[in-house]
Amino acid sequence: MARPSWMRVPRWLRPRAGNPDGTMTLLEHIHELRRRLMIGVIAIVLATILGVLWYQFGVLGLPSLGELLTEPYCALPPGARLTLGDPNRCQLVAFAPFEQLTLLIKVGVAAGVVLSSPVWLSQIWGFITPGLHAHEKKFARVFIGTGTILFVGGAVMAYLVLTKALYFLVTVGGGIQITALRGDDYFNLLITLLVIFGVSFELPLLMIMLNRVGIFPYATIKAWRRGLIFAIFVFAAVVTPGQDPFSMLALGLSLVVLFEIAAQVCRIHDKRAAKASPWAGLDDDEAGPSPVAGGPEQASTVTASAPVAASAVPPASPTGSPSRADFDDVT
Repeated sequence: MARPSWMRVPRWLRPRAGNPDGTMTLLEHIHELRRRLMIGVIAIVLATILGVLWYQFGVLGLPSLGELLTEPYCALPPGARLTLGDPNRCQLVAFAPFEQLTLLIKVGVAAGVVLSSPVWLSQIWGFITPGLHAHEKKFARVFIGTGTILFVGGAVMAYLVLTKALYFLVTVGGGIQITALRGDDYFNLLITLLVIFGVSFELPLLMIMLNRVGIFPYATIKAWRRGLIFAIFVFAAVVTPGQDPFSMLALGLSLVVLFEIAAQVCRIHDKRAAKASPWAGLDDDEAGPSPVAGGPEQASTVTASAPVAASAVPPASPTGSPSRADFDDVT
């Protein structure tokens, strides 16, 4: 029985039958890329609609997304934030007619990208996988999984730090003035902090990847340790949007801890690679490639050839050069 037309998958979303070895022509690559991009975009759009609804209403007994994201602001003392409207509710301030709609769309898109990440990450993975070998696929899964965990960990750290950072920012004036915090400003600060912490937490993964390919060995890390730690704190001081000491120190100290963990992983990897090398324990002049097949242990000593007997050399002809007959007499 044929399916109704509305239940059929559009032709541009159907995967084309590929070769058994996974090879594709240029047009097949373009079609596959377009198909996976469209699937990812559709997933983001649907998840954005869910994010917009979740921003306003609770889901499955959970508080709304708006309540979760405004919790660091609502945790401030009542005297440190401006209260307008209902005094029993914690609300941000909007100064423009369309500001709430813009904020709703912005938060909904950010939530949609996060909620649909399993779909578009799997599409990226499916597009890359045919060109990888079996061991490369295994390492790619580990790096993708580790990168996701690190990004989520950085976002959680930023959410926890935001309460302290906000308290410092709104009370630094000594109570002389009160901060009327706009919703757009607050969510820009929150989203920027989440992204910065999440991306910065990918530092150990980047170090390990560069170490795996031989670009960033542990010897270089050890020699540059002090300078790299100083650069980490400078980076934390520059990129944190609030410029408060709590977010700077939290980001800097967290990155230093992750840096040391990644350095130890690189040290263990380099140590194992050195033991597995066939040139381990040899000096620099001995570790070069041997001209004899089988390695340096099978190289034989080249002995000088025996001198040619004097009788084998033909005598000179009267003209000063040997003739053909002279060579014929040599046995």
